Amino acid sequence: MAQQRLIQAIGRIERALNRLERMPASAAQNGDGGQLASKHDALKAETRAAIRELDAILANGAN
Repeated sequence: MAQQRLIQAIGRIERALNRLERMPASAAQNGDGGQLASKHDALKAETRAAIRELDAILANGAN
């Protein structure tokens, strides 16, 4: 169970990183700061959630 949650959390992190890598450089420079900032905040929140989940899984595995 814990191993499956760990795999899922890692998968979410990988998908978030893939989205960042696919973002064209022009999107970061096109002046559309509002939408880009919104997406950035969503990715940060998703990454933080995945890291919290990894921490919880690791903490439970250590017990």
